[in-house]
Formats: sequence, C-alpha cells, structure tokens
Amino acid sequence: MSDDDLCYLSAGEALALFRSRKLSPVELLTAQIARAERAQPKVNAFTDTYFDEALEAARKAEARFSGKGAAPRKLEGLTVAVKDAQRVAGKRTTQGSLIFEHHVDDHSDPMIERLQEAGAIIHARTATPEFCLSGVCHSRLWGITRNPHNLAFGPGGSSGGSGAALAAGMATLATGTDIGGSIRIPASACGVVGFKPPHGRNPDGPPGCYDRYNHCGPLARTVADTALMQSVTAGPHPLDHDSLRACVRLDVSRRDLKGVKIAWSMDFGYVPVDSEVRRNTLAALDVFAGLGATLHEVDLGWTAECDRDIMHWYNAMHFGRQTVWQAREHRDLLTDYARRTADLVAKTTGIDDVHKAWERAHRMYQSLGPLLATHDVCVCPTLNLPAVAADHDPFDPDFRVAGVRVDGESGWLMTHHFNMLHNCPVMSVPSGKASTGVPTGIQIVARSYDDQRVFAVAAAFEAAVGGWYREAAGRPVL
Repeated sequence: MSDDDLCYLSAGEALALFRSRKLSPVELLTAQIARAERAQPKVNAFTDTYFDEALEAARKAEARFSGKGAAPRKLEGLTVAVKDAQRVAGKRTTQGSLIFEHHVDDHSDPMIERLQEAGAIIHARTATPEFCLSGVCHSRLWGITRNPHNLAFGPGGSSGGSGAALAAGMATLATGTDIGGSIRIPASACGVVGFKPPHGRNPDGPPGCYDRYNHCGPLARTVADTALMQSVTAGPHPLDHDSLRACVRLDVSRRDLKGVKIAWSMDFGYVPVDSEVRRNTLAALDVFAGLGATLHEVDLGWTAECDRDIMHWYNAMHFGRQTVWQAREHRDLLTDYARRTADLVAKTTGIDDVHKAWERAHRMYQSLGPLLATHDVCVCPTLNLPAVAADHDPFDPDFRVAGVRVDGESGWLMTHHFNMLHNCPVMSVPSGKASTGVPTGIQIVARSYDDQRVFAVAAAFEAAVGGWYREAAGRPVL
C-alpha cells in the first residue's frame, strides 16, 4: 500500500489495521504529514500544525494496540483536524482574525474534549474565514485556501480548511461548525461527507451553544466515518445547557431503499441552479430509484424571502454583532468582508429582526414538516453551483448563477434554509463532479431529530456509487 493510499484510508479501515497490527498509528500519521508537507503550500488548508506532539501521541496509541497499558479507545490513533474556531486547551484559536492571532485557550470545547478523550490525535488546525462569517475561505491572517480538486476554486466555508484537508488526504477526520451551511458547503465543494446534526445533539461552547442556528459536527470521507465521529461527540454535557439528553444509535449497514419515500426539490421553487449541479443531482436521484426508493418531486412553496429573513437573524445575533463590536477598536485589523459586514449589521434593529426570522422559519416548516411526515427524507442540491472562485468576493454586486444575478454571499447556497429549520438533521454527500473537476453535492434532510434516517439513506447511496476516494482516480493530484 502506497503512502497516498494510507492517507485516504477510512477511519474504519485504519482502526481495523491498527487492531491487527498490520499498520501503526505512527506510520499513518507519518504518511499524512508527508502528504501535508507536499499539499499544504498549494492548498493552504492548515493554520497551525502540531506534528511533533502528534507523533508522540501516535507512539502512545501504537503501544495501546500492542497491548501495553490501557486498551485502545474508540478513535485511538486517528488524526482529526480541528477548525480554527473551536477551542483546544493550550492552543491558540484565531477565528481567522488578526485580532486573535495570539489568543490561547485554557479549555477545549465539549466536542473537541470528547474527540481527544476517545483517542483522536489533533495534528492540525484548519482555516476559516474571519469569525466564520462566509461561505468563502480566505482572510488577511491566513490567506487563501484552495480546493484540492481545482486550485482556481475555493473549498467553501466556513469550515473550508477541514473540507480541503480531507480531500487532500491530510487528515482522517475533521471538525466543523455550521450556522448557515458551514459544514455542508465545504463537504459539497470538496467532495466529502458533512453532517449538520439537530441543534444541541452535539454539545458546544459559548456563545454558539445558545444560537439555535448553530451546530458543530463531523466531516469525513465516508458515511461510516461520519457516524463513528458523531457517536463519540453526541450526548448531553454538563457545561452546555442546550445539549440534548437523547442519544441516537446510528446504523449505516443499509444497502437498499425498498419502501423508502424520497421527496426532492431541485431549486426550492426560486433558486437558479447551475446545469452541472442539476445534471449530477438528477443522476443521484436515479441511483436512489435504482435502490428501490419511490421519488416525488415537490414544491415547498419557499421564496427569496427565506434568504432575506435569515439575514435578520445573522445581523441581530452574536454571529453578526461581533463584527460591530470588533470594528469599534480593531477596524484596521479586519478583513474587508468583516468590515463591510460590520457596516451592514450596524444598520439593523436587533430583537425585532429576530422575530422576523422566527416567523419565516415557522412558515417554511408548514410545508416541510408535513412533507417529512409522509416521506422518509427530502433531497436537494447542497450548492446551486459547484464552487466559487478561491478569491470570491461575497459582496460582488454582479455575481451570477445560471445567468441570474444573485447575492454574492448567499445566492450560491442551498444550505441556510436548514439552519432556520435547525432541528432537522442534514447530511451532504458527493453527487459527482463538474467539468472543472470540482465536486458537487446533495443534501439528505430528515424530520426533526431523526438522525438515523439520514445516515441510512446516505449509507445506501454511498454503497451504490462505490464511495468517493477508494480509487486513486477520484483523488486530487497534488
């Protein structure tokens, strides 16, 4: 097995090889470090790296698999790249901002704490736009992160570095946060799997744990790896008042979809969709039909008011307000889109805007809720174009999709709707590639809190298409 083959092992495969002692965690990490040293200058997915201490942790994991000391834990010896917006004790968390360039945390967020307790090795932090503000992934502090499949394009955001690191073979697992699609956007653009759990399923740190649109969750290259990671991080936490007590068992063994009813929408009734995204989505629907599912095209009755009203929430809550607060003292340090966001948010009226967002979400669920009561899942594209340029300006006044002028920030996303409907579990899986080589994705959405339905349908789809990184032909050439 070549070093590159090692880098693209799934977590499940790696753990099986560790247990049989056919592979050492040190060997896997060494191969990933070599891959990162080759790919990082081109992709720029990592911010900080901790390779020396990660190797020491890998040696300790190797000893556990050799029968020395305590038994191996659930994620023993697997690398996890952590988004540079999630706290890791003793490490700096910059949030992609010059303001926090030297900020070091004294504790880890609950999700990170649980991954480490399960034996995962944090070997790197991954790039994010400043304060996770955007679907792009560039900042003054860290520069431009690029899509491993085509360096002219971005990896999506805000968990863009995590998606890029997985696609480039620089990590086995990665973390993300999702307040408008920030797990699913890079999952789609980079051709990996990303899961947005219901709000509270995975405990989080403040202030994100109190934002109903916010979710922390896993990114991986397979559905099974996503389930493995999710099984470790989910569950109540004594420091997160919003964390859910119920834990869901995730079964990814399903290989057919007989009797499953799938509703699908290409465009929510108002979104312009790129022709290659449309083609790949239809091909994915054919796969579902071939697995025995019954498909129904549906009209959700949503309109562009969904995009308008979600901005009321973003502008009124901490997610947007932090730019105003930081601009008062550090405007000169902010990235251009953070400054422009601060100016925009400063014009909003606060709590009145939150109520507008609540009202819109309620109206949206009046069509989606009954639909999911009669169908197992709903399927739609993740993005309505494969990806934006690596240096895309989210304030571009003449940005177009399928020839239609749209908002440069939200006009290419089909993800934020399910942050408004925050209790619906949603997974993005790859649906194919565009002519540029950039992947496309579909979202699988289930009724509130029914995580298992999402994983079952996604697992059957993945098995039918044969996965996405098993063969060298599907991997980026870097």
